[in-house]
Amino acid sequence: MTGLKSSMPLVARRDFMRGGAAVVGGAAAASLISVAHASSHGAEVSMQLGWLASNGILGEVVAKSKGYYGEEGIELSVTPGGPGVDGVASVAAGRAGVGQLSSSPSLMLARSAGVPVKAFAAGFQKHPFTYFSLANNPINTPQDMVGQTIATQPTAVILLRALLAKNGISEEDVEIVNMGSDMNQLLTGQAAAVTGWQTNTNALKILGEDRVDMMLWDAGIQLYANVYYTTDNMLRDHSDVLARFLTGSARGWGYARQNPVEAAEMLVGEYPILDLASELEAVGPVLGFSFNEVTQENGWAAMNEANWQAQLDIYSQLGQFEGDVPGLGDVMTSEILGATETVRKQVAA
Repeated sequence: MTGLKSSMPLVARRDFMRGGAAVVGGAAAASLISVAHASSHGAEVSMQLGWLASNGILGEVVAKSKGYYGEEGIELSVTPGGPGVDGVASVAAGRAGVGQLSSSPSLMLARSAGVPVKAFAAGFQKHPFTYFSLANNPINTPQDMVGQTIATQPTAVILLRALLAKNGISEEDVEIVNMGSDMNQLLTGQAAAVTGWQTNTNALKILGEDRVDMMLWDAGIQLYANVYYTTDNMLRDHSDVLARFLTGSARGWGYARQNPVEAAEMLVGEYPILDLASELEAVGPVLGFSFNEVTQENGWAAMNEANWQAQLDIYSQLGQFEGDVPGLGDVMTSEILGATETVRKQVAA
């Protein structure tokens, strides 16, 4: 595979937007929620996944199974998507009312390009994207990357560039090569580190007990994953539907937290193509990224304004925005979080 050094051009921003659902390993991809027949009494909500169903919608599956959406006047249906689904475009065009992106940068880039979308909740408090190495040549800190070859997905090259910039490391000092979804380049010695999601337990088994993890979050680039977003118009006209949907989701994720085995069984029952043994292994990490010290204080799906501003700053520094640099209020809102604060804190207590 051809090595890409610092003379490498920036990843095409429109390609990055299209690849945003898979930008950091693709373990959880974009999903959409379409709202129809909204009224004070009820709303039909269609949740269309941008990829195959996975544990990224664990709480939604539980909420549907336990009747939590029904109690909130929400009728939820879920339709799996595929690699050709452009979630942001579907939401912006009104084909879907709300979306869920795997990674927050896709939303910022879309907003800069003039798409009126805005985040209102974050399902994963820490992004699972991680640099994996082996104990005989560990990458424990960004400084350990100096002089090394790092393999990452093409759409995640910008994340590595951001990581190096954040930690004052010259791109001349690191060789970046492309990888797919497997980890073979690490095992064959072609790269000192490969990248993926910690929740993708099946893919990580091949690395064995000598695996060394360095999370992108811990290295200074703190992205959100499973970001719930909508359009400006939806926030203006149907904020009650968004609040009721998020309330049902919060209850579902809260039940999953207390009953992880049952939740995994519900997920596989809804999607038999999934493997129960694998989902039982993954449910712990998934819940670990969904609930932490932040959610204990601020509730499930909380977002931090300073975090979003730091993301905007680093992407602006790297010249990633096609149009104007969006402001904080352009990319996120706390309105729906505020309307659901009580239940979100209850399920995270």
